[in-house]
Amino acid sequence: MKRAKRELFRKCRKSKGSQSLVASELGISTVYVRMIENGTYTPGRDLMFKFSNYFGEPVEKLFPDFFDNLSLV
Repeated sequence: MKRAKRELFRKCRKSKGSQSLVASELGISTVYVRMIENGTYTPGRDLMFKFSNYFGEPVEKLFPDFFDNLSLV
């Protein structure tokens, strides 16, 4: 399965600064931010909304790969 790079996430993160700065401000590790940004890992719901509030973007736009894979049956 191909990993989805999260382009809007990356753009928003770069507008805030380095991965280490964003990680520090959100209380998580730099490695975790990098893994999320690269699509290696999808954060839990609470952290998704924390990123959404931090970046001022909807979770659906920050994590499109996650929401595209949801099956609403």
